[in-house]
Amino acid sequence: MPRFLFPVTASLAAAAALTAGASAQDYYLSGSAGFNFQNDSDNSGALTRDFITGDGVSIAPGTVWPSGSSVDWSTEFDSGVFLAGAFGYSYHSNWRGEIEVSYSEADVDTHTGVNVGGSSIGSADAAVLVTGATPLGMTVADLVADGQGDITTWALSVNGYYDFPIQNSTFDVYVGAGIGLAEVKVEYSPSGIGIIDDSEMGTLFQAMFGASYEINDNMDLFGGYRYRTTGDVETNSILFPTSLDIENDSHILEFGIRLTQ
Repeated sequence: MPRFLFPVTASLAAAAALTAGASAQDYYLSGSAGFNFQNDSDNSGALTRDFITGDGVSIAPGTVWPSGSSVDWSTEFDSGVFLAGAFGYSYHSNWRGEIEVSYSEADVDTHTGVNVGGSSIGSADAAVLVTGATPLGMTVADLVADGQGDITTWALSVNGYYDFPIQNSTFDVYVGAGIGLAEVKVEYSPSGIGIIDDSEMGTLFQAMFGASYEINDNMDLFGGYRYRTTGDVETNSILFPTSLDIENDSHILEFGIRLTQ
């Protein structure tokens, strides 16, 4: 469990205290699940110190890539999962506010276009990435094409919604936005070789819209879309001395249930 989720109980207690005296009918619990469509990431950064290459065949062994040289490549992700649970309060003016815990995950599909210092190293033997290594018989492009690993995001957020009732029906349309704290973990291990295994805390922003259907006075079903971003995640490579910014943006389709007390 990410360390920032330990204060969740205290946060929920504070939310309950803020709405003390309200009708029990105004409180709700919700849960949702859906599909996480993770945007491709243009990973970019730079060497943090001079790096001496292994034998890349097309790149001579002992070549020095100086500190500050740019490093970049692109990563594509498979569709993943999204889960969320929230405790909220409905105001009679069609506004809702809630505290939400959420999780999203997406596996890496492939990496492409590896560049150092503005030049492609895809055709070089993968030994170029390990100081003193002899040729491995596999190019850098082939090594990274086998995309293993994933990106996961745990978040604690405060969300606000406005519901638009549709006259003479049991449907509502809603829009919402949220801000919170997220822990993002990135693992890149193409061909089973660890390149990145790091995490960072950051700020989460999200925007939502969708529709709700009232089953009865105590239960609504809902479905919608949300866009989420934490901005770039700063990570450090465990293979060679590089700091890299990983993009973490996603589109989510979710379906859920909301229960009023």
